[in-house]
Amino acid sequence: MLTAVYKSIKKADTYLFVEKRDDFSRVPEPLLETFGQPKYVMIINLASREKLGVADLETVKQALIDKGFYLQLPPPEENLLTQFKKDKGVESD
Repeated sequence: MLTAVYKSIKKADTYLFVEKRDDFSRVPEPLLETFGQPKYVMIINLASREKLGVADLETVKQALIDKGFYLQLPPPEENLLTQFKKDKGVESD
């Protein structure tokens, strides 16, 4: 199962996986507008992979089958103050 991976030039650490290189026909137009001009990164064979960096491999495969694309968003930013308070046992506001 080959997939083409593109990164967003508008959104940091945001990637779009599609079934075929340069084929965005199954990606909703509003998503493409928000994503910006996709910048090609690579083609990967999901069948030969055991895991992906951030995304769950099975979730990506299923999304490609069902929707024709998978959008990988960056993990949420950690609030360091909240984490510090939690570590120190301080109640949050």
